[in-house]
Order: sequence, then structure tokens, then C-alpha cells
Amino acid sequence: MTSSVATLRPYRPEDREALFDICVRTGHEGGDARHLYPDHDLLPSIFAAPYAVLEPDLAFVVEDGGRAVGYVLGTADTPSFVARYRAEWLPGLADRYPAPVREPATPTEAMTSLMHDPERMLLPELAAYPAHLHIDLLPEHQRAGHGRRLITAFLAALHSRGVPAVHLSMVTANTGARAFYDSVGFHPIPVHDPGPLTYLGRSTQ
Repeated sequence: MTSSVATLRPYRPEDREALFDICVRTGHEGGDARHLYPDHDLLPSIFAAPYAVLEPDLAFVVEDGGRAVGYVLGTADTPSFVARYRAEWLPGLADRYPAPVREPATPTEAMTSLMHDPERMLLPELAAYPAHLHIDLLPEHQRAGHGRRLITAFLAALHSRGVPAVHLSMVTANTGARAFYDSVGFHPIPVHDPGPLTYLGRSTQ
């Protein structure tokens, strides 16, 4: 945890490099994923960049020392986002990350399979929680209140749009993240066959 003064502000295009860095350095159960994915742009291209590009008004960062060290981003309408991701975002990735033609055998292949299946986000159990989010903070900037500030900003932005509730998915093994989400008011959402994930939701109020 750092002692410097950090600022919460809207995401800016010049934050892209920091956004990618944060995403991959927190992409393995909250820890560094760079050893798992030789292409360090892979995770951010799925879980961060499309939101910053397609819904920049719902992207916020914590800046410390002139650089973003954490972010929250997401969508107000998951079905609409999935449609735009497939139509507007995925075509730009297809040459670099071709759709898999076999069952995934490596972490990279597993993530590339997720990249090409945005419809995986459309679960009937989540219909009452139309928005969803991703939040990540570099480890040295955690436990300083920044995560709560980011969540508060995101919820306020959703509430101002009349969005009633939001959900997220997390790797169940990431117990530290689960404790944080519990502390900011999220509750479990039962989902049929969730695999390694836990789904959480809360109202925007």
C-alpha cells in the first residue's frame, strides 16, 4: 500500500498503456499473469480495452504519480455490449488472434476461445443485473480505499443512467477479491454450472 495521494478521474486514451499493464499484472487470480501469456496484450484485449473503446464514459482510473494504477470499467447494458463487441471489436482482433479450431490446450488458447465467444456473458440468471464491470488495482495500491472509490464512481454513473443493478464474474479461487466485493455490497447470484467462476451482483443505489 502506498502513502502518496492518488486521484480518481475518468479514463483518457493516453491511459491505454497503463490499462494494459494493470490488466495483465492482475490477471491470474489477482496476481501477475505475464508468465502465463507470452502475448501481454491478450488479456487486456478481452477484459479491458473493449470497454474503454466502446463505453469510455463508464471507465474510471486511479492515478498516482502521473500514471493510472487501477481502473474500473464496464457496460450499462450487457446484451448491447456483446452485440457491439462482436460487430465492432472482434473483427480487429481476428488476424492477430484467430478463432481456435480445437479444444484449448494452453492458457493462451483458452483465453483466445473466450475472446471469440462474447455470448458467454449472456446468462438468463443475470438478466436482472443488466450492467457488468471489471475492476483491477495494482497490488501495491490495494487496501488503500481506491477500490471502494472506483466502485462508488461506477455505480453513480450507472444510477444516473437509470440502470438498476450490476453484476460481475470472478475466479472463485481469488478469495481476496471476494472479500472486497462482499465489503462493497455485492451478493452471490446463483448460476447454473458456473465452472471456476462466481457471479456477484448488487443494486446501483
